[in-house]
Amino acid sequence: MEDKIRCAWCKGDALYEKYHDEEWGKPVYDDDTLFEFLLLETFQAGLSWITILRKRESFRKAFDNFDYKKIAQYKENKVEELLQDAGIIRNRLKVLAAVTNAQAFMKVQDEFGSFSKYFWNFTDGKPIDNKFTSLKEVPATTPLSDAISKDMKKRGFKFVGSTVIYANMQATGMVNDHILDCWTRK
Repeated sequence: MEDKIRCAWCKGDALYEKYHDEEWGKPVYDDDTLFEFLLLETFQAGLSWITILRKRESFRKAFDNFDYKKIAQYKENKVEELLQDAGIIRNRLKVLAAVTNAQAFMKVQDEFGSFSKYFWNFTDGKPIDNKFTSLKEVPATTPLSDAISKDMKKRGFKFVGSTVIYANMQATGMVNDHILDCWTRK
């Protein structure tokens, strides 16, 4: 079987490689998936993505299949229940941020018609296709992620620093940071 050339960050872990091959960098325009990635990215802050990826199904179960309408209604008893769930990251501030972010997400939907329209408006609806030849060239933040982060914070979102937002932009395909010789570009 021929080995595929992949971005270096995912090599050697089957779950990581599957995520890289099937999801990472593919443009996402539907609000449900955009919220899922936003929730997961905010929990990832300060941790490795593989940690979150391995807990993704536990997050899905704990957070009502990433239903932001339900999450926006969570009360203290649900927060306490989540903080007892060993399958997720049990950080009170991040759990509370999930609730706050679900509420802010719906306010953005009300204002723009969808979160997707708001989010993708920053790039006129089109992915930014970067042409990096190695992982060393890929930035952790950009002026665009700085601007999106600032705007989201102004709208009440939590745990949306520029690094989190850039990772979210990569995950949802707003930027294509697959290295040039990665098979996914073929």
